[in-house]
Amino acid sequence: MSGYRLPRGGAHVERDRPFSFRFDGEPMHGLAGDTLASALLASGRVLVGRSFKYHRPRGVMSAGPEEANALVAMRTGARHEPNTRATMTELYEGLEASSQNRWPSLAFDMMAVNDRLSPLFSAGFYYKTFMGTGQASWHFCEHFIRKAAGLGRGTHLADPDRYEKRNAFCDVLVVGAGPAGLMAARVAAAQGLRVILADENARPGGRLHEDGATLDGRSAADWIAHELHELERHGVRVMPRTTVYGYFDGNVLGAVERVADHKPAPEPHEPRQRHWTIHARHVVLATGAIERPLVFSGNDAPGVMLASAGLAYAQRHGVAVGRSVVIFANNDGGARTALALDRLGVSIKAVVDIRREIPSALAADLGARGIRLETGAVVAATRGRKALAGVDIRGFDPVSGALGANIMQPSCDALLVAGGWTPSVHLASQAGSPPVFDEQLQSFVPGTPREAWTACGAAAGALDLAACLEGGRDAGLAAAAACGAGKGSLSPLPGLEGAAGAEYPLPVFDVPAGGRAKRFVDFQHDVTADDIELSNREGFRSVEHLKRYTTLGMAADQGKTSNVNAIALMARARGLSVPQVGTTRFRMPYTAVAIGALAGRETGHHFAPLRRTPMHDWHLAQGAEMMSAGIWMRPRAYFRAGETLREAYVREATMVREGVGLVDVSTLGKIDVQGPDAAEFLNRLYANGFARLPVGKARYGVMLREDGIMFDDGTAWRLAENRFLVTTTTANAGPVLAHMEHYLEVVWPELRVHVTSVTDRFAAMAIAGPAARKVLQAALTDGDVSNEACPHMGIVRGRIGPHEVRIARLSFSGELAYEVFCDWPAGLAVWEALLAAGRPERIAPYGLEALGTLRIEKGHITGAEMDGRTTLADVGLGGMASQRKPYIGSAMTLRPALVDPARPVMVGLVSSDGIPIRAGSHLTARGGGASLGHVTAVTWSPALKAHIALAFLSGGRERHGEALEAAFPLKDERVAVTVTVPCFYDPDGSRMHV
Repeated sequence: MSGYRLPRGGAHVERDRPFSFRFDGEPMHGLAGDTLASALLASGRVLVGRSFKYHRPRGVMSAGPEEANALVAMRTGARHEPNTRATMTELYEGLEASSQNRWPSLAFDMMAVNDRLSPLFSAGFYYKTFMGTGQASWHFCEHFIRKAAGLGRGTHLADPDRYEKRNAFCDVLVVGAGPAGLMAARVAAAQGLRVILADENARPGGRLHEDGATLDGRSAADWIAHELHELERHGVRVMPRTTVYGYFDGNVLGAVERVADHKPAPEPHEPRQRHWTIHARHVVLATGAIERPLVFSGNDAPGVMLASAGLAYAQRHGVAVGRSVVIFANNDGGARTALALDRLGVSIKAVVDIRREIPSALAADLGARGIRLETGAVVAATRGRKALAGVDIRGFDPVSGALGANIMQPSCDALLVAGGWTPSVHLASQAGSPPVFDEQLQSFVPGTPREAWTACGAAAGALDLAACLEGGRDAGLAAAAACGAGKGSLSPLPGLEGAAGAEYPLPVFDVPAGGRAKRFVDFQHDVTADDIELSNREGFRSVEHLKRYTTLGMAADQGKTSNVNAIALMARARGLSVPQVGTTRFRMPYTAVAIGALAGRETGHHFAPLRRTPMHDWHLAQGAEMMSAGIWMRPRAYFRAGETLREAYVREATMVREGVGLVDVSTLGKIDVQGPDAAEFLNRLYANGFARLPVGKARYGVMLREDGIMFDDGTAWRLAENRFLVTTTTANAGPVLAHMEHYLEVVWPELRVHVTSVTDRFAAMAIAGPAARKVLQAALTDGDVSNEACPHMGIVRGRIGPHEVRIARLSFSGELAYEVFCDWPAGLAVWEALLAAGRPERIAPYGLEALGTLRIEKGHITGAEMDGRTTLADVGLGGMASQRKPYIGSAMTLRPALVDPARPVMVGLVSSDGIPIRAGSHLTARGGGASLGHVTAVTWSPALKAHIALAFLSGGRERHGEALEAAFPLKDERVAVTVTVPCFYDPDGSRMHV
C-alpha cells in the first residue's frame, strides 16, 4: 500500500496545522485531526507491526476500536504504554510511537521464522507438544514460550500520571453518538429527562460522516453540529472520548473517559483518564456495527483493510489508502465505497463482488465512472509479503463454494474488503440473553434484555440511515416512558437526501484456499481457517471449546472482526446452521481498560480503598513510615535521623513504659448499638456477660463464631441504658457489623435494636504511660479523669478546647491508659492539644511496631492469634466465658476436639541465646522432630532486654520452663527458646490500676 494525502477533503483535519511525530524513530508529518493510523497511511507507511504468533507483517486494518493489527507502543519512559490502537490514537505534536513484537527491527524480524514453522504451532500445540511430554519438558520450554509470548512490553517505572473516579446519575444513558444515538438523546432530553450521551470517539456522528446524505438540507457535519447545540440547550451531558466498557447489575455501567490521552502529557490539573460509574434508570444502546472482513488466502497482507476504513480515511482525514485500489465484497457496500472513493479522487482499479448480480443502478454508476466490475468472482489470494503487490481474481460459485477459472491478476497496493456488518452487541450481551442470529444480516443482534435497556440503530440491525434515525427516536421515547416522563414536544425526523440503503451480505464468509498463503480468521491471535477445521476434527466443536482451544476472540480486540466468521466456518464443518452453533457470551471490558483508571487515586496498596485518619498528614510531617492495616494507613514508626526500625520502636515503647506516649487508634471499628434490647443483644453476641454492665462503664469482650472459634474482640461502652458504643479490631469492622446485622435480621428479628457503623464518625487516640493521667487532665478544659471519677474501665465526658470528647480508661499496653474519642473533623486539633499538654512530660507519638511490642510483652492477642482456629481457652481467656447464659458458639465450645488436653495453647517464648525468633516458626524438641506448635508474633522487648514471642504449643501450660527450638525451614534456621507464660510484663496488672 502506498497511501498519500489527497489534495482536498478531510472533514476532520486542519490542513493549516501540521504536526511532527516519530514512528520507530523515523520523523513523519501529519495534521491536526489525524489519528496515528491516518497519519501513517498519509506518510505512505505500509508495515506497522508483526503478528502475535507467526510474526507476519501487518498493516492498518480498520479505522476504529476493532483494530487487530496496528497495535503500537506509545510514548517513552514512565509513560510508555504498549498495545495501543493506532486507529484510536489522536495525533499530537511530538508524538512518539514504535512497532512491537519484532527483533531486531520491524523490517527484519528474526522471529518471522515462526511462519515457516507454522505446522508446529497449530491450534492446541502447547498441550500436544509440551505438556503431553511430561512436566520436565514443559518446565524447560515454558521459560522460552513465555519470553516469546505477548505483543508489547510494559515499563517497570512508576506511572507519573494520576487517575480519577467519578459517579454519575441520570435518567437515560445513551451509549454511542451516531445518528441513532443523537436522535435518542435529543428525544429523551425533550421529555425533561436527565440524559448522558457517551461515545468512544473524539467526534460524534459515527458512520454519518461517510454516508453522503443531507439531513433537512444540511450536510452531515452541519446536522451533527445542530443536534449537539440542541442537546446542549436541553442540558444533555455529552461525553466524547468515553468508552462504556461494562454493563453491570442494577443498570450500573462502567466507562473510561480519555481526558488527556490526546496530549503529550496531562495538564497539571488534569487526570490522564477518568473512570465513571454511571447509574442510569434506562439505557439506550446505540453502539453501531463493525464491518467484517472475508476469509481468503493472504487476507492479512499489509494493504488489506476493511472497505469502511478506506472510506473513513479518505472522507475524514483526506487520506487515500493506496494509489491502485481493488474492492472485494459480498454486498452493496463494495460498489458504494468504490463510487464514494472515486468521487474523492482515489483510483479504483476494480470491484470484485461474490454475487452473480448487483443492483443495476450501482452497476451503471460504476460503468459510468470507468470502474471495472467483476461479479460472481472472488479475490482468491494476495501477492506481496511486506506490502500488497497484487491480487488473484477467480470465478466463484456461491452455491457450491467452488473456485472457477482465473479472471485477472491485477497489481494493486490496497485491497478493501466488505464482508457485511456485525452489530456491536457486547453491552447488550452483558446485560441480556444470548444474541439472536439475523438471517438477513448474517450476524447476531441483541437478545432479550434483563436490565432496563433498548437497542437501536445499527446495533439493533438497522443498517440504513432512515431506519437508524427512526429507531433512535423510538428508543428515546421508550426510555422516556420507562422513566415515567410525559410526552413533550417532538421534532419530526429529518428529511433525507442521498442516503445509502442497507447493505445485506450474501452468506459467504470465506473463499477456498487459492494458494499456499494462510487464511486468517482472528488476525490478532493468528487463528486460521485451518485451525478451526482442526478444532472440529479433534472434538472441540462447541463455540466455547473452539474459543479456548484456538484462542480465537481472546486477544485485546475480543474477536470483534473474527467471531461471526469463525462461527460460520464451524457451522459448515459440523453441518449445522449458524444459530444452531450459537455464539460465545461477551464479557467486559469492551475494550482494554487501564488498571490505573480502575484504581483511581487509591494507589500504594493492594486492591482496596485507601483510608486515612484525620492525623495522617501530621504523621507524615513527623517522619512516620506509613503501612497498611486492613484498609487503613497507619504509622509504623516515627523515625529520627539515622534511626533503624528497631531503634525507633524500642525508643517509642520505652517512652510509653517510662513516661507517656500517644497513638492514633482512629482505625478501630466503631458500631453504635441502640434500642430497648441493646443489652440483651450484646449479651447474646459476646461470650461474657453484658446485660448488667452499668451505664458509664466499658467492658472487654470476645465474640465467637457458631462453631465455638474466636471471631473478634473489642470493648463495649455503655453510654446509656439503651445505647452502647462497640469497638472492634481494625480489620474486622465490616465483618462484625455484617455479623450483627445478620443476627438481627435473620436469627433474632424480635429484638428491638439498630446497629450503625460510626467508624469514621469518631477520631480516636490512646494516651498511655505512667504520666497519662497527668497529661490528659492538663489537656482537658472540662472533665475529670482522676482515679475516683474515672476508675479502670470507666467512661467520662469532657472537653479539650472547644471540642467535646468521650474518654474510656482502657489499656492495650498494660500501662495506665485512656482512649479519647472526638468528632472526626476535630481529630487533629485534639491530637495536637494532647501533645502540647504533654510537652513537660516529653510526650511523643508511637506507631504500630511499638504498639505490637507493648502488647506482646503483656500477652494481649490480635488477629495473629485469632486466626480462625483458636478458642477462648486456647488463649487463656476461658474463664471469662459465661456459664449462666447461652451465646453464639456456646453450644460448640465443649466439643471434644476443642477441649483436647493436647490442643495447642498460647505460651510465651524467650530466645535462649539472644538470636531473633521468626514469626511462623515451628516449635520442636531440641535437635528437631515433629512440630509441636507455631510462633504467631515476635519482638525485641526493651522491658525484658530479650527477644520474645507468642506461640501456640501443644500442652503448653504444662511446659513452662521447657527448652525447645523454633525452626524456620525456609531459611534453615533453628533458634533455642525457653517456654514461659504469655504475659511477660507486669503480670498482676498493677501498672494500669494506679
